[in-house]
Amino acid sequence: MKSKYLYIQTIGCQMNVYDSERIIQGLKPLGYEMTASLPRADVILLNTCAIREKAEQKAFSFLGRLADLKKKNPSLIIGIGGCVAQQEGEKIIRRAPHIDLVFGTHTIHRLPEMIQRIIHRRCRVVDIEMSEWIDEDDAVMAAPGNGGPARFVTIMRGCDNFCAYCVVPYVRGRETSRKPENIISEIQALVSSGVREVTLLGQNVNSYGKKEGLCSFSELLKRVNAVEGLLRIRFTTSHPKDLSEDLIRAFGRFDKLCHHIHLPVQSGADKVLKRMNRRYTREQYLDKIEALRRVCPDIAVTSDFIVGFPGETRDDFKETLDLIEQVRFDGVFAFKYSDRPKAPAAAFPGKVEETQKADRLQQLFDLQSDISIQKNQMLVGSTLTVLVEGESKKQDEVAIQASGKKVQWTGRTSSNKIVNFTIDENPVFSGDGSVGSLVDVHIEKAFPHSLWGGPVDRRLPHPACMKGAESYAA
Repeated sequence: MKSKYLYIQTIGCQMNVYDSERIIQGLKPLGYEMTASLPRADVILLNTCAIREKAEQKAFSFLGRLADLKKKNPSLIIGIGGCVAQQEGEKIIRRAPHIDLVFGTHTIHRLPEMIQRIIHRRCRVVDIEMSEWIDEDDAVMAAPGNGGPARFVTIMRGCDNFCAYCVVPYVRGRETSRKPENIISEIQALVSSGVREVTLLGQNVNSYGKKEGLCSFSELLKRVNAVEGLLRIRFTTSHPKDLSEDLIRAFGRFDKLCHHIHLPVQSGADKVLKRMNRRYTREQYLDKIEALRRVCPDIAVTSDFIVGFPGETRDDFKETLDLIEQVRFDGVFAFKYSDRPKAPAAAFPGKVEETQKADRLQQLFDLQSDISIQKNQMLVGSTLTVLVEGESKKQDEVAIQASGKKVQWTGRTSSNKIVNFTIDENPVFSGDGSVGSLVDVHIEKAFPHSLWGGPVDRRLPHPACMKGAESYAA
């Protein structure tokens, strides 16, 4: 049987990464293998994000480059999925006639059928139906053992918040939660294949289960915490307005819950937050941060910001910078505001000029960079536990030679700090057995976005991962 090859390009958020894994798993029964070569592929799929204009532009740029491949290989199937596909539908084919397939955010489980139809009928397919999500009927889950020791698990889909700048409710639908037993079953399957850390995904995980009358999010965390063989739990994203006292207390109750929270604030000015329809105030956000640090003093806090939202004044932006100074985030993601189709803010007056947005964005990054390096420098000399993810993609030859070691590895701390460290050529935990292991690393250097050091004990993995560590190597 002739091999068939799939190339998939993912643009956007962690949910898109998870959905791409589901796509790969769903196409395996049709005989498709992954390839990193575009010319070799029989099927090329682009999984897109529409939250920001730049991501959408990137998607259409990628599609444009595929036109010549299609001319050389007319049997090549080119498809686009995700939020841009859901948003634009048939307009994509009019814009890029070499596209064969447009599939929406609710139709991934029908993708094998769509591809078979294109092969047999040589037709185009557009399927962007927004259907009710029936969790147990959607059997295409992310493939276990296919992405290292840390994996994403979606616990809910869609959003009911309708922030003024956001298209998620329109392209991913209203909020729907998966049943907890299905989530636990998926995590158990991942753990049995060697996964040691899971990140629970949702547009607003804090509201998990409320509409369906399921358990609360903190109760779900308790169940995940009890999964044998799992070492770490993360989650994203949390909406500040729904961050409950019970969930805050979870950081002190569950030993596997990492000491890190991503809590998007978007702006430090109450006037802007109100126009964004965020439904909390600056003071309420600061109270949440204080409560988190009271329960978990070493918790790392990261956030999102939008600069140049319609009507944002210079004074409003100064309030954002002041908030960053006050909270001292461990890291932030920040973006220039851009109008999105269907989002209410697209019709708002008081648009901020691009030059002003760019200037404000740079000011924000400069401030946060100073804070990040200061906070990282405070960790020099300490010992941190790191979940080993594998060899560093970029081997720092200078650091390796200076340390006299042979290989540089990488991993993350509980607080989500990236740590690169060098080890001897043949330590006990080298090879596949190191991936998924916990090692204690002595921090020797700090950089704005990472730390560097060496393992404290080069003889054994961290005791917490001894039980079941061999299953990953197997």
